[in-house]
Amino acid sequence: MPLMSDLSTSMISSSSSAFLAPISFNSRAQTVSVPVKSINIVKCVATPQEQQTAYKTNVSRNANIAKLQAGYLFPEVARRRAAHLLKYPNAQVISLGIGDTTEPIPEVITSAMAKRSRALSTLEGYSGYGAEQGEKALRAALASTFYRKLGIEDDDIFVSDGAKCDISRLQVVFGSNVSMAVQDPSYPAYVDSSVIMGQTGQFQKDVEKYANIEYMRCTPENGFFPDLSTVARTDIIFFCSPNNPTGAAATREQLIRLVQFAKDNGSIIVYDSAYALYMLDDNPRSIFEIPGAKEVAIETSSFSKYAGFTGVRLGWTVVPKQLLFSDGFPVAKDFNRIVCTCFNGASNIAQAGGLACLSPEGLEAMQEVIGFYKENTNIIVDTFNSLGFKVYGGKNAPYVWVHFPGQNSWDVFSEILEKTHIVTTPGSGFGPGGEGFIRVSAFGHRENVLEACRRFKQLYN
Repeated sequence: MPLMSDLSTSMISSSSSAFLAPISFNSRAQTVSVPVKSINIVKCVATPQEQQTAYKTNVSRNANIAKLQAGYLFPEVARRRAAHLLKYPNAQVISLGIGDTTEPIPEVITSAMAKRSRALSTLEGYSGYGAEQGEKALRAALASTFYRKLGIEDDDIFVSDGAKCDISRLQVVFGSNVSMAVQDPSYPAYVDSSVIMGQTGQFQKDVEKYANIEYMRCTPENGFFPDLSTVARTDIIFFCSPNNPTGAAATREQLIRLVQFAKDNGSIIVYDSAYALYMLDDNPRSIFEIPGAKEVAIETSSFSKYAGFTGVRLGWTVVPKQLLFSDGFPVAKDFNRIVCTCFNGASNIAQAGGLACLSPEGLEAMQEVIGFYKENTNIIVDTFNSLGFKVYGGKNAPYVWVHFPGQNSWDVFSEILEKTHIVTTPGSGFGPGGEGFIRVSAFGHRENVLEACRRFKQLYN
């Protein structure tokens, strides 16, 4: 790689110059008498250093992890950003790639966390391990805020350290002997966790897919909702709405079809609603708004993109009591077992913040933050529209999905980074259906978003 060769060259030239540096010594003029001897020629032969072999254990590597292609998408984007900064150390890089929030957490929320933190320094306020499923007050607040009149009870809700973590815990519940379907394109954690669990075959380079995964193609032509009549039956269906990366949101009629499809096939839907509060259209914000969904669906969500909790870490998963395995055993009981085995519960300080998020003042403050990011989204959408691009998403999600027909997504990513110092995310990183697109995130300071749009115009005008 060019970066490594640059580093190697730098190291060689540095060590060589030190080795060849002139040596000065303090000498005095002396007359020395040296006896003359015959000179023998000595041949110096370099012998290779003994090659060191690293110690190896007798433990085999997990063959499923070995199936994974390259690195996880977002660390790979970060690696390329770091390499770019080595090449252009003075560049003002703007990151609109990974969906990381940038604006401060509202004070009404941080003050609640600070109060809980200070209380831990007192005998009266100290608490250690909490319930693995989450504090009762927070579970009750989540039920009444997001699932009122939907038949979801407090004890159906499991509080966690984020939706991404719960996706992997759910995969442990399902095990390796299940089949899965995923939107294409979609958040890469669904596919990668399936590969790690051993649910898939090998990666097929000719089609850029893993064997034994049903890729439900979502395109502009089908409104980013799969044609279920062409989808094979699987045990698990991962579905995200509003979708990351396309920004598309499923309508009520579409979700009714999805739930019926799951019922007809005896499947379980894992519904990711992490962006539900960004919804502008009159679409369902929860899968449980659909009749019968409690018998076939799990919902996972997060405070990350609502309150800026990407670093605080707090989310939740809903597993209704009505959801049963084929033998009639409740899925929630197995999920509870995994949670109690693999997790000690979310931070009590984070949970205090979550409770504050769901207060009237906290909900208002979160809507202001969401509104800010939606304004960023509008600026980005308007920019690419003005440049003649086909643009999708943005209305119901903080992501803009821009089409570059006939072009390789990583090539577009590299060109934008090289010529504008802007980090985006290549669409193919979300699945083969993302080829020819890039995702532009609206998470950014306003001045950075405006400057990025100015650079986009300069590049594509």
